[in-house]
Order: sequence, then C-alpha cells, then structure tokens
Amino acid sequence: MDSKETTSGFGKNPRPPKVKNKSAAPVQITAEQILREAHDRRLEPTHSIPQQKIADLEELSEFRQRKRKEFEDNIRKNRLNISNWIKYASWEESQMEFQRARSVFERALDVEWRNNALWLRYVDMELKNRSVNHARNLLDRATTLLPRVDQFWYKYTYMEETLGDVPKARNVFERWMKWEPTENAWMAYIKMELRYDEKQRARAIYERFVSIHPEPANWIKWAKFEEEHNNLNKCREIYTAGLEFLGEDKLDQKLLVAFAKFEIKAKEFERARVIFKYGLDRLPKSKSQSLYNQYTNFEKQYGDKAGIEDVVIGKRRVQYEQEIEESPKNYDIWFDYAKLEESAGDPTRVREVYERAIAQIPPAEEKRFWRRYIYLWINYALYEELESQDVERTRQIYEQCIQLIPHKKFTFAKIWLMYAQFEIRQMQVTQARKLLGRAIGMCPKNKLFKGYIDLEFQLREFDRCRTIYTKYLEYDPSNCSAWIQFAELEKNVLDEVERARAIFELAVSQENLNMPELLWKAYIDFEIGEEEYEKTRDLYYRLLERTEHVKVYISFAQFELSIPYEDGNAEGVKRARAIFSKAYDKMKEKELKEERVLLLEAWKDFEENYGTDETREVVKKKMPKVVKKRRRAADSTEDNIIWEEYFDYIFADDTVQNQSLKLLQMAQAWQAKQKELEEKNNNES
Repeated sequence: MDSKETTSGFGKNPRPPKVKNKSAAPVQITAEQILREAHDRRLEPTHSIPQQKIADLEELSEFRQRKRKEFEDNIRKNRLNISNWIKYASWEESQMEFQRARSVFERALDVEWRNNALWLRYVDMELKNRSVNHARNLLDRATTLLPRVDQFWYKYTYMEETLGDVPKARNVFERWMKWEPTENAWMAYIKMELRYDEKQRARAIYERFVSIHPEPANWIKWAKFEEEHNNLNKCREIYTAGLEFLGEDKLDQKLLVAFAKFEIKAKEFERARVIFKYGLDRLPKSKSQSLYNQYTNFEKQYGDKAGIEDVVIGKRRVQYEQEIEESPKNYDIWFDYAKLEESAGDPTRVREVYERAIAQIPPAEEKRFWRRYIYLWINYALYEELESQDVERTRQIYEQCIQLIPHKKFTFAKIWLMYAQFEIRQMQVTQARKLLGRAIGMCPKNKLFKGYIDLEFQLREFDRCRTIYTKYLEYDPSNCSAWIQFAELEKNVLDEVERARAIFELAVSQENLNMPELLWKAYIDFEIGEEEYEKTRDLYYRLLERTEHVKVYISFAQFELSIPYEDGNAEGVKRARAIFSKAYDKMKEKELKEERVLLLEAWKDFEENYGTDETREVVKKKMPKVVKKRRRAADSTEDNIIWEEYFDYIFADDTVQNQSLKLLQMAQAWQAKQKELEEKNNNES
C-alpha cells in the first residue's frame, strides 16, 4: 500500500474518485424497490424491552419503593409541574393504593389549587372507584373555591342527576344560579326541570333568567317555550314585557320579527302589522333590514295594495332620513322627502317635514346659497293653500319667509309676487297693494315693478299703472324696456299719443341707456305708425348724429322707400339713393371695410329693384374683390411665430391709391438695388 493512501483508499482527498464509466449498469434498481426495502427494514425490531416479572411480595414492595422514589425525586425537582403529580397519583391508583393516591392529590392541591385539570382528575378517580361521597365532597370544595369554573358545576349536577338525587341536583343548580352564570348554565337548569316535567319550575327559572340576561334572544327563548306549551296569552305577555324592558334605545329587530311571526301564526294580522310599523318607526335602516324584508313579505301575503304602498313609503322614508342625517343642507333630498309625504296624504307628516326643511337655513347670506332653499317655502305655502286650504297658515308662512330673507343684501321678487297673488285670490286687494308697495320700498327690483304693474293693469287701474311706471323710471331711468312699455300703455291702451311721444322724447334724452337701439326703433316705429313721416325723418337724422352705424343708414333708406308719395315713389328712390351714397362715403372715410360690404349688398339689392342700368353699373364697380392674406396670429411669440389666413376686401375706389403706393415701393426697391450695384463695382475696382 502506498504511504500516501489511507485505509479508506482515498488518501488525503476526502472526495471519492470520479466515475469515468457513466454507462448504465446491467442490473437496474428502481426507486420503488429502494423505498420498499427501506420500509421493510424499518419494521424489523431493532431491540426489545425486557419484561420485568415480579415473583413475590418482596419484589413488589421493592418495585413500588423504587417507583415512589422516582416520582418523589421528580416532584422535588419541579414541584410546580402538575403532570408529575397527576402521573404519581395515577400510578398509586393503578396499584390500588387509594389512600396514597388521595394523599398525592391533596399535596398537589396544596401546591396549585387553582388548576382545573387537577380537580377533575381527582374527582374522576373517586367516581371511577365508586367513592361517591368523596367525589361529592371534592366537587363541593371545588365549586366553593372556584365558583366561576362552569365545568365543576356541570360535573356536580350531572353526578347528582345520574345518581337519581334530583333535589340535590336542584340545590346545586340553585347555588350555581346565585353566581349569575352564563346563559348555557341557565338553559341546562331549565332542561333538567323539563326532563322531569316541572313546567312551573322551568317557567320561574326563565323569569329569573331574563331578569339577569335581558338580551332579545333570551326573551325569544322564553316566548318559544310558552308557545310550545300552547300558552299563547303568556307568550304575548312575554313579548310585550321584552319590548317594554328594552325600550326604544335598545330595541332589536329580532324580537320584533319573532313577535310578529307569533301573531301571524295566531291569525292576528292587524297585531302583526302594528308590531312591524312600531319597529319601522323607531329603528334606523341599518338595524331594521330584516324587519323590512319580513314586513314586505307579510304585506304581500296578507295585506292589500294600500299596505304594500305603506311598506314602500316606509322604506323610502327611512332612506331619506339617512341621507338627511348625512347631508342636512341638501335641499333636493328635502324636496323629494316632502313630495313623498304629500303622496302619502298625512298632513301632519307633511308639515313636520317642511318645518324641518325650512329650519336648515343656508350657511351664508349669499343669494346663490338661497336659490334652492327659497323653493322650500314656496312649496310649503302652496301645499297649505291648495291641499290643506288653510289660509291663515299660508299667510303666516309667507310672512315668516319675508322676515327671514336679508332684503338689504338681496331679495326674491317671486316670494313678494306670490304673496300678493295669494292675497288677490283671497279678495284682499288693498293688502296686496300694501305688500307690493312695501316690497318696492324695501328692495326695489325690475321684476317687482313689472309684477305690480301687471297686477294693476289686470285690475284696470291705469292711473296706478302710470304712478308705478313713474316710480319705476325714477328707480332705473336707463331701462329702455320700461320706457317702451310705458309709451305703449299710453298709445295702445289709453290712446294718449302726445303722452306717448313725450315719454319717448324724455327717454331718448337720457344719457345712459342699456339698449338705446331698441328705444330708437320703438320711437321710429311709433312715428311711422302715426304716419308722421317728417318727424320720423328728423328722428333718423338725430339718430345719425349719435351713431353712424350702417344698419341705421339701411333702415333710413328703406323708410324713404316706404313713404307713399303722391307722385309715385321716384322721390323716395332718389332720397334712398342719396342716403346710400352718403353712407358709403362715411364708411369709406372711416375705412370700415365690412360695413362697406354690407352697405353695398343692400345698395345692390335696392338698385336691382328700383335703379337703372347706369346706377347698377356704378354700384357694381364699387363692389370689392375678396383676397386671401396671411398675418401674424395674436397668440404667437418671438420663439414661436404663428401665421393665420384671413380674407380681405379690396375696393375699386381704393385701387388708384394702392397703385401709386405700389409704384412708390417699386421705385424705392430699384433705387436700393442700384446703390448696391454701385458699391459692388467700386469695391472691385
């Protein structure tokens, strides 16, 4: 053997040599064979523990002494390990040494008397060996020391009942009940009494049980017990007592559903309906879903159409209440809620909803917050007037609303006008006038003046209309519509032409007008209607002094054509052509290209109808040429230049000027080019 190799044959290298021949072996072994062989070898006995045979009492005594020494040593090592004590006592029990086993258990209890398993093993040993009195004493001690451990009480009562001593079992239960245990303990006591057909005792226990544990499920158990024993009156009393005890704060839908189902079984459908409604009115939607479903099914089976509608309304009512609780300032919810109550037809509920709604005053004195809110008052007043027909209550609602609105900051003309119209319907005309006068004095608005005027106009009080128009125009002299309506009242209704003309004259003399074009048009139409053509022509001249708008010229020309002259319309055509010519010169002077195009189109139509070939040719030559051009866009920058295309007009009248300008530009360009050539020649030379 080489000195470098070890006995294993691998030398200093612990790894085996590499296998050079990696071809398959002639005999193959599968993984299944390997597993089967390993399993068979595992089942082979490796070694056997020799059995010790005791031949006489001396050996037995020696064996017991040795085992006791081992147990005592283990206990001394760890006296708090209860399993050592239990093993020790179990071994003594197996040796039929009951006194020693009791001694071991008692020593263990001195160490840890709160251990439940220790007490149970001690009791099981006594019962197993038929030591009933010992077991009874142990259970008595255990329940006295540990009264909250239900397992001891269950075992105690079960033992007494098994022994047939029912009075003792009952006494144990009574001792247990004094500690007010859990529901299972009470139910065990009740079941024991029922096993011996003690119904009265069970009923008394139920009564004590619900007084200590007043949960809805326990009331239902008691009622079910009475129902099973066909005591229906007592069952109804129990449900009623449960509802009274729980009150509205702790009301539970399970108790209500059980109560209603009991009444349905008893064919008391009206009682069941009352119970359902009682619960639905007092429970929130989140805690009454099952109650709603049961009520719906009940109405479908036993109710009529009205009952089903009540169910639907009740569901929607709870939904609205929940939404209002989340967002009380959402007035759309209040509108829907009030509409729902109005459809239900209960005035008390409708008033309650409206009162709660109008109590949600907007957070700020800004009109945008009040726009939706004010319609709550309007709907409330209309309901009281039309549905309830309570006139005084309607008047109070309008008054409260008017007092609530901050009129110094803003107002709502609709409220004032609706209040006045309400008084008119009640034949209180004087009251309506005072109300509108009060509104105009506190917070004048155009809509208020118009409403007041319409009211007096319907009453045919035209002098009052004049007075109100006067106040209206003093308040807002720039309102052209008011001037026009005032003048139309004088002309069309009262046939006061001079008054109407004076009103128009006063109106056009105002410096600031919101829509002066409407006022002048109305004044001109008024004079045309009166066939005052000279005055109309003067009005046009006055208007052109103020504004030289192209539409005014066109309207003036059309007016001249419409005048019925005695010698035909030649004079009118002449005047109209002069107006078009003058207007064209004005537009050309001001370089208003689009207005010139508009004027030429109207002039062209005029010449086609009334002109000659020469005049048509003149207008045709004046028509512009449309060209497309480019210009720099308004939103372009130095870094980003944007060009846009637009259409421009080139008029024939401007061609001469344009040509001369173009010639001048060409001359300047030629001169600059000649100068460059001269400089270039000088440099070369």
